[in-house]
Amino acid sequence: MAEGTQRRYEAPCPGCGAPVAFQSAQSTHAVCGYCHSSVVRTADALARLGRIADEFTDYSPLKIGATGQWKGQAFTLVGRLQLGNAQARWTDWQAVFDDQSLGSLSEDNGSFVFSTPVPKAVSVPAFKDWRLGLRRPLGGKTFAVSAITEVSVLAAQGELGHLPAAGQPFGVVELRSDSGEVCSIDYASVPPAVWLGSEVRLDDLKLTGLAGDAVRKDQGRHFNCPNCAARLEVKLETTKSMSCPSCNTLIDLSAGIGGELKHAIQDEPVRPLIPLGTTGQLRGIDWQVVGYQHRSGTEPGEDEVFGWQEYLLYNRKAGFQFLVDAEDGWSLVKPATGAPQVMAGGKAATYLGTRYALQYSYRAETQYVAGEFYWKVERGQVTENSDYGAGRHLLSLEKSKDEWTWSVGERLESAAVAKAFKLDQKTELFKRTDAAPLSDSSREVIKVIAIVVLFFIVAMLMRACDDCDPQVENCSSTSGRWGGGSFGGSSSGGWHK
Repeated sequence: MAEGTQRRYEAPCPGCGAPVAFQSAQSTHAVCGYCHSSVVRTADALARLGRIADEFTDYSPLKIGATGQWKGQAFTLVGRLQLGNAQARWTDWQAVFDDQSLGSLSEDNGSFVFSTPVPKAVSVPAFKDWRLGLRRPLGGKTFAVSAITEVSVLAAQGELGHLPAAGQPFGVVELRSDSGEVCSIDYASVPPAVWLGSEVRLDDLKLTGLAGDAVRKDQGRHFNCPNCAARLEVKLETTKSMSCPSCNTLIDLSAGIGGELKHAIQDEPVRPLIPLGTTGQLRGIDWQVVGYQHRSGTEPGEDEVFGWQEYLLYNRKAGFQFLVDAEDGWSLVKPATGAPQVMAGGKAATYLGTRYALQYSYRAETQYVAGEFYWKVERGQVTENSDYGAGRHLLSLEKSKDEWTWSVGERLESAAVAKAFKLDQKTELFKRTDAAPLSDSSREVIKVIAIVVLFFIVAMLMRACDDCDPQVENCSSTSGRWGGGSFGGSSSGGWHK
């Protein structure tokens, strides 16, 4: 904070006597940095509530004490709170502005949302009354309910505006607008806390005092594969599922290492075209391939099954994105902070001023998994998907039981993907149809041709599926989809505050 504007309150910890500081008059809770006691501020004294975990062994570039600017206001990060459940987890960083007001910089697997509290005069329904997809006005704008879940506090550090009781679940509802805003309602307090924000880039916050290069300090993230006993290492702190590179077994880590490790045998000899661990640069960002999955889909009333591949990409500051490989081309997609507005009976959607037309509606299912994933991946996971397009720009909706998740992206040239990952010698294997939007007459011609050759194409692909090796031939899907994976909290931890 700027010198001369900071107001600081300090009192001894009731657990160990060490000093516990508060930089904002609105902060009511803190975690002692010495004995990890959670304390509440009452008048000029501190009361101990209990002990809380503070193990944040993650890759976050943020740290307590970092400073930055948001909308022309200087702020300091003074605390952080990690929330989650068996399917997802995320971190909220407490920000204090020079005027003592509070903000929240929410970190969810590298994506960031900066929020400020909405006045408590805002009336919200009871947690049990929310429904996915429900649209509700707030502050002159319309928001759609994208997620309803229960979470609990996993860890906490520093100064906090509120600290829910550790281990006690509470409700969180997430709403999004078609202008890219996100509203989070936290039912850990009475009345519920309402926060409103939008996506930010760390570079735009002019942050200083960030953490150094991420280096894992914990050595306990090793275990033996429950199927073949191979020694495995978990590289990402948020990993919920991973595969064994020795026997391809898919392992459920949602209960934590040391707990019961559920696993599923994967016998299919699937090999990604882009090897796991490979690094490449797309859109000026260096990405590492940390996960791979093959998914299939069926359209309503159709027997045909089509497939596509998704590569999970990771960057320390940019988070996670998906590189999607479908027969009609490659695409790079990411979670949408807002919720597009669907119109014309679902035939169109608008987002950030762009109108998209519905291309496909289908049921998607996960067939094969390799690498690490920040959400709980299971074979047979099913979502209801709708894909929209506007030229080279893409928009996708995935519906699960607990969340509706939107993602946005754009198509990539096949050669550019091969070059990005330094696989130029395999450019031919990356080639897809990469078709530009067609005129109506061209579409009719292609329809006639497609009817004639459809039987032969399907027969050839079905025969090739048994022994296809992507290292020597093109094993792409039989139909074009850009689903982009499951981005939401129940599938991938896409929660923001």
